[in-house]
Amino acid sequence: MSETTASVGSPASLTSTSPAVPADATTGRARWARIALRSVQVLLALFYGIASALPKLIAHPSAVESFDRIGWGSAAMYTIGALELAGAVGLLIPALQSVAATALGALMIGAFVVQLTAFHGQNAATPLILIVPLALISWTRRDHNRRLLTLLRRR
Repeated sequence: MSETTASVGSPASLTSTSPAVPADATTGRARWARIALRSVQVLLALFYGIASALPKLIAHPSAVESFDRIGWGSAAMYTIGALELAGAVGLLIPALQSVAATALGALMIGAFVVQLTAFHGQNAATPLILIVPLALISWTRRDHNRRLLTLLRRR
């Protein structure tokens, strides 16, 4: 067995500077992971801003019908639309990324409950699917919470 084959599977080889895995390989992986996460954030921000918040904020007939069916009316529709838009913007601001992802995740839990109760489970998987990347963003960007608290304490 060669040195290259033996060291690739070991966890220590990922952080060591052995010839089998160069040190910049882990840095490259981390860079690509950051780029992928940032891409997911931008896609989610676009989804929440355009596909989810905009129909509520412009009172699109489908959004109005959905909120009438729930029995919440236009005030709740505009409020949820504004919260989704704020979350979408927050996903793009470094200091707010984790908080925004957590808040949108909480909104998705509420959306899941509403889908189960008012719509008899129709489209209930959508909020659950969206919670997964939001939880990932919230967890990986959690160090931004410390920075946010530092900024808030300065004032």
